Amino acid sequence: MHGVAYMVAQDLTINNLTHDIPPYDINAASYRLWQTINYWPTGTVFVSVVDPGVGSSRQSIAVKTKSGHYVVTPDNGTLTHVKKFIGIESTRIIDEATNRLPHSEESHTFHGRDVYVYNGAMIANDSNYFDSLAVGDDVNEVIKLEVLDPVFDGEVIHGVIDILDIRFGSLWTNIPSSLLKEADINTGDTILVTIHHHDMKQYQNQMLFGHSFADVKIGETVGYVNSLIRLGIAINQQSFSDTYKIGTGNEWKISIKKV
Repeated sequence: MHGVAYMVAQDLTINNLTHDIPPYDINAASYRLWQTINYWPTGTVFVSVVDPGVGSSRQSIAVKTKSGHYVVTPDNGTLTHVKKFIGIESTRIIDEATNRLPHSEESHTFHGRDVYVYNGAMIANDSNYFDSLAVGDDVNEVIKLEVLDPVFDGEVIHGVIDILDIRFGSLWTNIPSSLLKEADINTGDTILVTIHHHDMKQYQNQMLFGHSFADVKIGETVGYVNSLIRLGIAINQQSFSDTYKIGTGNEWKISIKKV
């Protein structure tokens, strides 16, 4: 894929964001795009290829976000979080028969190389290429996965565990710091954390709501505001996810209450 990009333009700057998305996990790909985009310069082109439907009738698209970035990806839900939290300004359709690496037409299983990075490099080399692609449907037609919003009922905040801080096993929730403030949860408070999976309780305990992991002893639990300004749950220098067998996704419910 790097080679194809350099064939388009040898002076491109290419960086690998991650190769650690779990296979077929479109939701994780979507989340990581949202997590990352705003920390790269305007005009940056992101190529995202988590594509379990490769070779099927799913469309290949390029979008320009309201932040001024570009994403080239299959239209399979990868843009869910970008669409919800950043916004999509315009969409273009990539014709997989013509908008692709020359002489690759007989290959149907490596669109990352033959379609996505090729078109991404074309856009990065000249943004006018984006405008030359066929105009897509209304941005509201871009496929999206279900993203749940947290709810504060006046006493308890109800949310979900979106994803892990993957190297350390901390839980990243969908609960923004603004909702913690609404619930009058402040640094130094004690919170009751309850986690359910398919309505079965997996974890419940009290912990400090602190600034960072160092606010508690090694091996102790702590709530904190993560790098996306949302509630995280961790064990200092241990994996919360591994210790308590906690997963991610909309079926993993978390509730927070000030004690």
